[in-house]
Amino acid sequence: MPSTLIEPRQLAAHLDDPDWAIIDCRFDLARPQWGAQAYAAGHIPHALYAHLDQDLSAPRTARSGRHPLPAAEAVAATFSRFGIDERVQVIAYDQGPGAFAARLWWLLRWLGHAQVAVLNGGFAGWERAGLPLARDSEPRTPRRFTARPDPRAVVSSAEVAELVSSGTLRSGQRLLIDARSADRFAGENETLDPVAGHIPGARNHPFADNLDAHGRFLEPAQLRQSWEPRLRGAAAPELIAMCGSGVTACHNLLALEAAGLSGARLYAGSWSEWINDPAHPIARGPQTEC
Repeated sequence: MPSTLIEPRQLAAHLDDPDWAIIDCRFDLARPQWGAQAYAAGHIPHALYAHLDQDLSAPRTARSGRHPLPAAEAVAATFSRFGIDERVQVIAYDQGPGAFAARLWWLLRWLGHAQVAVLNGGFAGWERAGLPLARDSEPRTPRRFTARPDPRAVVSSAEVAELVSSGTLRSGQRLLIDARSADRFAGENETLDPVAGHIPGARNHPFADNLDAHGRFLEPAQLRQSWEPRLRGAAAPELIAMCGSGVTACHNLLALEAAGLSGARLYAGSWSEWINDPAHPIARGPQTEC
């Protein structure tokens, strides 16, 4: 069963398999309803739609980031509605790069479901392959999803603040890797959050660096080569992934897993939660390490 990436024609061979669930995760941060509209206009046959804000995140609060981690029981209810149980292979896709599909991939793995993969190249790759599309939407028969959340997979703002204050990040004993673009990391072009910059001691690995020119993930050996300068000899479990709101950080976690570098964790609140506390320090400027 695929657990990281799957190719379009591999998925096409399983479209009518009741033990395979396909989830459309297309989304646009600037147009939150765009994904549902795109799904209605055409999607992979038998796919169901998952909305980032409504299905894959908790409601935002004054202290949270933009896409809070949903409670395990809430997302388990969503997955049950999608007809997912321990026997089901799940395939997630978005418009192409996998940034939103990776969120669903990570949520399932966090809850103990390893049979989940992201469609390499997403909907764009499916279309390029000339594979069939559908406009109808038929619900899957609900199944019972049992959530087994792994508390070790998630890091809180308090834990990150301790790493910053203790100097652990700057010493390289632990790694905090930010998936935002280099200009946002440097605080030069912040368009989504009210405060620009990055967490002191963090390093930058934009999630787009995991992809080739066609929006497909690099081959595993290429991914490993790309990540080694960031790891600087550290083991993957020493790495904490973050981004603006805990979504594209999952893309880095997927890339690491595809490269055979397992065990990294997610700072779910990420930058948009960090800046809600005025006591948290902020750094600006480009990355200087590696």
